[in-house]
Amino acid sequence: MIIIMKPGASDDQINGVADKLKGLGFGIHLSKGVEQTIIGAIGDKTTLQVETLQMMPGVSKIVAVRKPYKLVSREFHPQDSVINVGAGLKIGAGCPVVVMAGPCSVENREQILATARAVKNAGAHMLRGGAFKPRTSPYSFQGLGEEGLKLLKEAKEETGLPIVTEVMDTRDVALIVKYADMLQIGARNMQNFNLLKEVGKTKKPILLKRGLSATLEELLMSAEYIMSEGNKNVVLCERGIRTFETYTRNTLDLSAVPAIKELSHLPVVVDPSHAVGKWSLVSSMSKAAVASGADGLMIEVCPKPEEAFSDGAQSLTPDNFSKLMEELKTVESVSDRSR
Repeated sequence: MIIIMKPGASDDQINGVADKLKGLGFGIHLSKGVEQTIIGAIGDKTTLQVETLQMMPGVSKIVAVRKPYKLVSREFHPQDSVINVGAGLKIGAGCPVVVMAGPCSVENREQILATARAVKNAGAHMLRGGAFKPRTSPYSFQGLGEEGLKLLKEAKEETGLPIVTEVMDTRDVALIVKYADMLQIGARNMQNFNLLKEVGKTKKPILLKRGLSATLEELLMSAEYIMSEGNKNVVLCERGIRTFETYTRNTLDLSAVPAIKELSHLPVVVDPSHAVGKWSLVSSMSKAAVASGADGLMIEVCPKPEEAFSDGAQSLTPDNFSKLMEELKTVESVSDRSR
């Protein structure tokens, strides 16, 4: 439930309500606006007499949150969340669109350093790259593991780009936290609840990708798992869903961007590379994603896509990426999200 305080309610009144709820075992989440404060409360409502709470000084009204997700809901947190990734980089409403770019997987030192330099020069804000790779076939390249993380760290030290990389296993969380600025939960792990709980115990920003056949409610419930463990630094990612269409790798559901923003306060990033699976379509879908209100983009870039160990067909060359970054400036200016 949410307790809406009266405009101008004093700190003592707000703290009084919060302390009473804490004393009854409720988890408290405070959202202070310019004119009004909202207290979100999660717990066993049978321990609470709502009428008594309603009579407390400063309380305007009490509203039940009917959605199954609480912490991620806009009812609970009316203001848009802005997530700090580090080094002054922020993702969320009112901030410039954040572009995460890099290869599908880290293959060797030359490849990741060349890519990092290229995307940095083109204006990317973060470096993406997989050290641990979930693949459909057990015989496909699975990533370099910790060696890949070390190469990402070296690329970061040279370019200053924060790193986002995927974590697949609860046993790897502690290791990846040492290297990454943001942890990615891939589409196939969106409902790996043990993994969600584990990353929820960290303070690292989490990029949570929508599952191949997941509804928006299922995506938000997965985010709830992370936030319920204490980590509020969650960014959602639309990366295409599985439909009957086979021309593209998946179907990019751009309606998810404004829809999620109606339901939740969390930032939304779009991954057009995995959505379409064809490099020739990535540019158009990137611009459409920004126009739809996306707070960021995740784009695969590779110096030699034709030689890539994975997902070369959907990767932009550095030249094509640089061209896209220039074209995005026009869309961002119209969307009032200029860099």
